[in-house]
Amino acid sequence: MNALKDSPKVGTMTLDGMAVEFTEGETIYDVAQRQKKQIPTLCYDPRLEAFGACRLCVVEVEGIRNPVASCTTQAQPDMVVRTRTEALEKHRKTLLELVTSENRQLSVDPLSGFASQELSNLVVQYDAATGRFQGKQSGTSNKDDQNPFILRDYDNCISCYRCVRVCAEQEGDYAINVKNRGFHTQIIAEFDNDLRDSSCTFCGQCVQTCPTGALGDKKALRAEAKPGEITKTRTICPYCGVGCSVDILTKNEEIVGVQPAMDGPANEGALCIKGQFAFDFVQHEERLKKPMIRREDGELHECEWDEALDFAAAGFRRVRDTHGRQSIYGVASGRAPHEAAYTMQKFIRASFGTNYIDNCSRS
Repeated sequence: MNALKDSPKVGTMTLDGMAVEFTEGETIYDVAQRQKKQIPTLCYDPRLEAFGACRLCVVEVEGIRNPVASCTTQAQPDMVVRTRTEALEKHRKTLLELVTSENRQLSVDPLSGFASQELSNLVVQYDAATGRFQGKQSGTSNKDDQNPFILRDYDNCISCYRCVRVCAEQEGDYAINVKNRGFHTQIIAEFDNDLRDSSCTFCGQCVQTCPTGALGDKKALRAEAKPGEITKTRTICPYCGVGCSVDILTKNEEIVGVQPAMDGPANEGALCIKGQFAFDFVQHEERLKKPMIRREDGELHECEWDEALDFAAAGFRRVRDTHGRQSIYGVASGRAPHEAAYTMQKFIRASFGTNYIDNCSRS
């Protein structure tokens, strides 16, 4: 009985002439997304609390005089909603023309970030003029910020506040804020300092949620002028045992950037500073490509894997025979998967008969 009592209530509404079901607490936008309705947005990120600022997602509801923001309006029984009418499309086109008239540029390299093409794609979709409302602008780029990771090009900012909200709601850092209002609106780091002097952890979430490229990935943009198409390859970040899903960006088989997978089951679009920016080691000229053994001359020499493994095994046997089995201690890597951790503890416990095994990520 309690389970039935606590289950979400189901209602029915009419969406573009079709009767659809919804559960209590869902917004019109939630229902429309599930029904594959294309409602444009700029301030919306599914990971964040709905904000309703851009007004692109407005829909018509019978009985309500003016269009309402679908991302903040909850679905109600018997509600009749229209998501795409001539008046709504004209409204959306005009809003896009207002936004783009304030932006310095729309052509932003996809290397800037995951969502960096959202505004430019909508402008093309609605054939919105970019200079119709040309006039005073807000937002000033912070080109003096010397942090090595995040480009702060606020001449392209549309004040959607997604960067501010993802920093607060997802990361809990509160390193980014808003200063002033109207044409004096400016996105700033805390106390208007450089990001390096704030509580920013350089997770890159603000970069990946920005829909205009006002915040960009400096490291990825180093490859902006390199020839070749951008290719994305889904994989798992190797830095710890969490298992964050990432998309590796390559040009001509060279890694040029990393983007978090928004549908990653472990991270849902989040990454740490290492997972986001620390990929240079993969192609570093000094990276070891073969195992090395220190031979009798005291120098390290390249060798094949079979020889290296035999050499390591002989070293374990020598230490065990000379100093006893309790002289060997295993430390598993937090970057290894569960199977490797299991094998590591099995190796110590079964081979040497001790419990001298730990891992580097234990807090």
